Amino acid sequence: MKHHLSFPERVEIGDLTVRDGMQALEHIYSTEEKLAIVEELILAGFEHVEVTNFGHPKYLPQFADAEELLERLFQSKRVGHLLKQNGGKVLITAITINERACTRALDFKAKHGVGPDIVLQMVSTDPIHHKRNSGMTLDEYWKMTERCTKMVNEQGIMMCGTVSTIWGSPMEGARVTDLKRAVEFSKIYLDLGASYIEQADHDGSADPARVYEYFSMILDPEFMGKWADPKYHLAHFHTSRGMGLANVLAALQAGIYRFESTMSGIGGQPANMIDGRLIKGTGKYYHKEHLLSGLVSTEDLVVMMEAMGVKTGVDIPKLLTLGRKFRDEYLTISPAQMETIVNAVSEVTGIAKDRLRALRDNTAEIDPLVEEAVNFVVKPGEEEPKHIHETLAQLLRSLQGYLRRGMWAISRAETLVSDIPPSPFLKDLL
Repeated sequence: MKHHLSFPERVEIGDLTVRDGMQALEHIYSTEEKLAIVEELILAGFEHVEVTNFGHPKYLPQFADAEELLERLFQSKRVGHLLKQNGGKVLITAITINERACTRALDFKAKHGVGPDIVLQMVSTDPIHHKRNSGMTLDEYWKMTERCTKMVNEQGIMMCGTVSTIWGSPMEGARVTDLKRAVEFSKIYLDLGASYIEQADHDGSADPARVYEYFSMILDPEFMGKWADPKYHLAHFHTSRGMGLANVLAALQAGIYRFESTMSGIGGQPANMIDGRLIKGTGKYYHKEHLLSGLVSTEDLVVMMEAMGVKTGVDIPKLLTLGRKFRDEYLTISPAQMETIVNAVSEVTGIAKDRLRALRDNTAEIDPLVEEAVNFVVKPGEEEPKHIHETLAQLLRSLQGYLRRGMWAISRAETLVSDIPPSPFLKDLL
């Protein structure tokens, strides 16, 4: 009689902290800070790290240093020799959401002789979400991504085709999506020359039952033909509804062995404000709580796998040490950073700094300050910009959250708090 779940001997876990994680945070990290995290992740055993985005810095200022970070990473005395293009095993990924971004990545490689091993483009099965995210229709994007895939493949760079909104969309009026449409999109990408598919639940819409159903179709030759092989598919789960790790387990049971995550479970939609100042980003936030829509946490994912006897190749003590450093140093707002935020919000809204600091008080009300800020921003005789009330309210609510919790985001890595579980497979670490 069978008493145990069936697992693969080993899984592959890619860490996206510096890209997907940091893009959602409303604070710019220095190139030095990003490089230090990437180096430590590699030294902890990760062989796939996503590090930057070649999108336009106007919309994604967090990644204005894309070229500098890559250059310094390939020249790193600590880990440069471990990168695949320098003779090691570690693969580096960068996002190239459009053709201009692809060209930027190719220009970097032409200039330096090295560059990302993998670039990534993305389609959403929900046309509304796709247009909002890329600025193109699906037909336009497929034509563009066909050109880009050919371009990068000719230069020895792999294309990862991401399929999003598989299990649902955050866009009003298009919340429910069709799993079979995502299967079709996956096949199109692979037929165009993508090396593999990032099967993505970018907003935490998935549940374990539908995850198992979907990946069972993805790995069924009746649906996917020659692409019904787990080496072509990677699972990417956000956990805005607490089901992330359960979805990982469902995908694992269906036959998937490649996953992605971020430290402290951060990440999600790119920020639309940075250090107290409004930027365009990708527009209005999809979620009521923007900072609670990150990926499954790297710390919890690795520990869960190893606790079940599934090898990850990651050094758990090194990972947890790094995870605590990231939580305590990178996610914690310093007094100087807090002063920068308050000063910036005061300049944007015209509200005195001492009154803004009073938002830390639980009795402080946002609404009167929003009206005051609108009156400051919209001069007499000017037409009121669309969504100005909502935008300024969001700015003030963000400041209030930072003043009260003192962190850019709350860590959602439970293992950092509770430590290693008493699994027989982890007894040497207890």
